[in-house]
Amino acid sequence: MVKLAVIHYSQTGNVYEMARTAAREGQDAGAEVRLRKVRELAPPEAVASNEAWANHFEASADVQEATLDDLDWADAVLWGTPTRYGLPTAQIKQFIDTTGPLWQQGKLADKVMSTFTSTQTSHGGQESTILAMNNTFYHWGAIIVSPGYTDPLQFDVEIGNPYGASHIGLMGPVGEKNRVAVAIQTKRVVSIARRLHG
Repeated sequence: MVKLAVIHYSQTGNVYEMARTAAREGQDAGAEVRLRKVRELAPPEAVASNEAWANHFEASADVQEATLDDLDWADAVLWGTPTRYGLPTAQIKQFIDTTGPLWQQGKLADKVMSTFTSTQTSHGGQESTILAMNNTFYHWGAIIVSPGYTDPLQFDVEIGNPYGASHIGLMGPVGEKNRVAVAIQTKRVVSIARRLHG
């Protein structure tokens, strides 16, 4: 059975909804799934200053925090991160920065990696954020799996980011087309991981 970790950071809940979809789709595809969030780095007063942030922080309190064991355990990892100036969030980056011991032992090589994201605007850095995540995976010797245009639904302009599923915050909450995009990506990740890891 493929072991899939869905590791994400979400400030106001959009990436979290995408991560929950990925976890469900992974289970439906026959994978054993761990849904994890990375640790919040912002001070409590910053979180409290934004109602949506504070509400999501409280609503997701029961989601386990990611550890290096989750990466060691997984055959495949789906990463979810909002965009910050076209880059992954500091919270995701901080977690990645702790992976040196696994990397040095070669324990991240040959694992399947894929990223989904959410931005406020349609040109807010979705593709550059995913490409920035890929830089890490190259160093690990991981296998990057994108959704590409491998499903006819990817040709729908509201679904088909070939780099990874993407959501636009100004378009409203995560909707059905976003979930379809996450499903396509997740099923492909599990399928490729199954071929590689049996």
